[in-house]
Amino acid sequence: QVQLVESGGGLVQAGGSLRLSCAASGRSVSNYAMAWFRQAPGKERAFVAAITVWYSTLYADSIEGRFTISRDNGKNPVYLQMNRLNPEDTAVYYCAAGSYSLYLRAYTYWGQGTQVTVSS
Repeated sequence: QVQLVESGGGLVQAGGSLRLSCAASGRSVSNYAMAWFRQAPGKERAFVAAITVWYSTLYADSIEGRFTISRDNGKNPVYLQMNRLNPEDTAVYYCAAGSYSLYLRAYTYWGQGTQVTVSS
């Protein structure tokens, strides 16, 4: 089993930055693709970014070059650097491990989420 725990969320003003981290315990996630999803109030969980074990990346169109996903396969196997945040980025952000995809069903392990709130 794999346990994932996100951190780094918080309250930030529009235009600001945050860096999310995802800590892993249990089995190693070094052989899994890692991803970030987010869920805004009243909306479905949506893909944000994913990274393969070979460091190929995939981003949602809505990110528009503002976010960067990275990994180091250590205790914190995946990060999400978020720049130029806007209120539409407000959501609970989830870390996931599984197969490289933009679809939720491809990911086996999920964290509990970290809240990101962007004020205008």
